[in-house]
Amino acid sequence: MDRALSRYLDHLRAVRLASPYTLRNYEHEIRAALTALRDDGAGRFEEIDRIGLRRYLSDLHAAGYAPASIARRVSELRAFGTYLVRDGVVATSPFAGLLSPRVPARLPRVLAVEQVLALLEAPDPDSPIGRRDRAILELLYGGGVRVSELVGLDVRAVDLAARRARVLGKGNRERMVLFGRSAATALKRYLDGSRPELAALAKRSSDALFLNARDGLRLSIRSVQRLVAYHGRAIGIHEPVTPHMLRHSFATHLMDGGADLRAVQELLGHRSLGTTQIYTHVSQVQAREAYMAAHPRALDHHDGEDTE
Repeated sequence: MDRALSRYLDHLRAVRLASPYTLRNYEHEIRAALTALRDDGAGRFEEIDRIGLRRYLSDLHAAGYAPASIARRVSELRAFGTYLVRDGVVATSPFAGLLSPRVPARLPRVLAVEQVLALLEAPDPDSPIGRRDRAILELLYGGGVRVSELVGLDVRAVDLAARRARVLGKGNRERMVLFGRSAATALKRYLDGSRPELAALAKRSSDALFLNARDGLRLSIRSVQRLVAYHGRAIGIHEPVTPHMLRHSFATHLMDGGADLRAVQELLGHRSLGTTQIYTHVSQVQAREAYMAAHPRALDHHDGEDTE
């Protein structure tokens, strides 16, 4: 069972081009499931049965795992089972009987336009770190990039004149990201006035666009997450602000402005249009909230009366 899992991880790495983060999650969670099933008496894939699978899911529930977390583990095991059949390890998937728990649909958390504008103004424009942070915030919101794409950017991948950047997205898929004048201005100020100062801290040169203030090398995902949360708190936003919230806000505000769904899909780098369609729901929710808050007849108790 362990050898089959190792081959599956090699397959994900070589064929599916899975990220190190995805590989770590798959290995940890599938291995934990196999260990639980082995402890329950299934030493081989053929010995895994519905009772053992139900007991495994029941144990996850009892341990307090959220439905979404359990559903993710079920999905991973099903995909592993499909691979086992294709690889000829088993005739039928041992995980075919796994039923995923019902997960309530959650809309992405987005910021209001006014909140985003305040967030972009939060960093100190007179400090090297402030200019860097402003450029980061502008690119996260103005380009809708993932935080992993942002920290992976090199200087040569950014074309300020054309206001675009070449990023490496999920599955090592390359795409062009567009950004506006505000982001271009912030990037130029950072490149001219801050990056040379940060680069001077490094013992070796770095091609990275965004550098940290400790050793002048490439900024990490965790550092970007911290600085976004810090500036969110600084302007009084009570819920934690994350880089992905800015990506969600980018997409939602485009939809609110009348952008075509397929254009938004392209800008976000989504493979499936269905993934992008969630933002139509967010826009509808926000439109209803705005209507209920502002329209004089939204809460009128006489709406049902015939006035003709």
